[in-house]
Amino acid sequence: NLSTARSEKRAKEVGIRKVVGAQKKYLVGQFLGESIILALIAGAFALCLVQLSLPGFNLLTGKNLFVNYTSTYFWLTAFGFILLTGILAGSYPAFYLSSFQPVRVLKGTFKKVNALVTPRKTLVVIQFSVAITLIICTAIVEQQIKYARERNSGYVKDNLIYHMLSGDLDKNYALVKNELLNSGAASAVTKTNSPITQDWSQSWGFEWQGKDPNSKIVFDRFCVDEDFTKTAGVTITGGRDFDLKNHPSDSTAVLLNESAVKIMGFKQPIGQVLKDGGSVNWHVVGVMKDFILTSPYETTRPMIVEGSKGYFNVMHIRLNNNNSTEKNLALAAGIFKKYNPLYPFEYKFVDAEYALKFADEKRTGTLAALFAGLTIIISCLGLFGLATYMAESRIKEIGIRKVLGASIATITTLLSKDFIKLVIVAIVISAPLAYSFMTSWLSSYTYKTPLHWWVFAGAGLLSIAIALLTVSYQAIKAALANPVKSLSRE
Repeated sequence: NLSTARSEKRAKEVGIRKVVGAQKKYLVGQFLGESIILALIAGAFALCLVQLSLPGFNLLTGKNLFVNYTSTYFWLTAFGFILLTGILAGSYPAFYLSSFQPVRVLKGTFKKVNALVTPRKTLVVIQFSVAITLIICTAIVEQQIKYARERNSGYVKDNLIYHMLSGDLDKNYALVKNELLNSGAASAVTKTNSPITQDWSQSWGFEWQGKDPNSKIVFDRFCVDEDFTKTAGVTITGGRDFDLKNHPSDSTAVLLNESAVKIMGFKQPIGQVLKDGGSVNWHVVGVMKDFILTSPYETTRPMIVEGSKGYFNVMHIRLNNNNSTEKNLALAAGIFKKYNPLYPFEYKFVDAEYALKFADEKRTGTLAALFAGLTIIISCLGLFGLATYMAESRIKEIGIRKVLGASIATITTLLSKDFIKLVIVAIVISAPLAYSFMTSWLSSYTYKTPLHWWVFAGAGLLSIAIALLTVSYQAIKAALANPVKSLSRE
């Protein structure tokens, strides 16, 4: 684009070369050679940029990519790609410039044909269509992350940690729990079969009164000890929590979440009996509010929470809000070392683990934003080349308009409006494409953000602003040019 934009200044050079005997193939070779040299220089810079960018890119994507400089295949591929790039970038300018008619050029009657503009405009429209599509996709990915992040998890994540029941922790659990509470390090402690951020067990073998015999509903199966609701901050909406001290029969008690009650069709769930494959008859003592055990992008699944007869792998600890986190962890570390000396105190914060659920989408959004930025830069380069060409080709028209009294603002608007038309065409193309892509991407999520019209409108306005900023330099420069100089060329 930039080389064809400067073609008028090289028209006389081509005409003179042809007059003195230069053949078209030599001119084509010259212009292709110039393009390939530029590509080789760009390739060298690209290798440097890749080397500088790889550590950050690997950190972002979780990969370990590297450049194998000792590989012959790598260098052959790299030089082949650079050569191909140079040929592709230089082929149109080379064949166009070498086709100038020397008589018309040297007589000053050389005129550009509309065919020169059409492919340039097409390329700019394609570039901006890709850029706008990526802008819209980036915005919607960020919206989806925000939409799920603001969803109520159903429990209190702050100041909540968990630790695997490694070594002697299981048999010393009661002692560890009591000492954590008595020392002031924790306000509540419980144990579960899995971390509250993960789903380690499911089952479809439960039976209850009124169940369809052909139904095989899958339930999340979560095992907890006493004080689970207090430790996790889960809300009991009906009945009560487990209490073996006052209710010995709670050894076979279960809690249901609201989704399970709805699926089972219980109007009065408290006291209902669930049969677990004939092995245990569970009785329902309470109903808890739904909480997110798996993905925040999915609807909450039905859950059956078992009591003391369950199996346990994890200890959850609600740190004391009256102490600093550092003090609580130091006290807990001493207690764990006392009762489990052969294993390190390896805890995890629940809020940090919950945040990991957004990692893939966050990575997608960041990559989309990076590629959108690169595409916008490349698109602006193409637009700048087109603006340079338009200003160069209309320099005399601008001079005449200024002589006849046209203002700088009028001329700038005149030159800019053509580019805005191109961007509007790109918006019309990219909006349905982005809508289709994002509808398909969001279809994999049950809990998803709606597609707001203002995202598409905002991306369009942003692209128009970027286009205006890009072409304004050339437009204002042309408008400020002295008309005497441009008209004296005649």
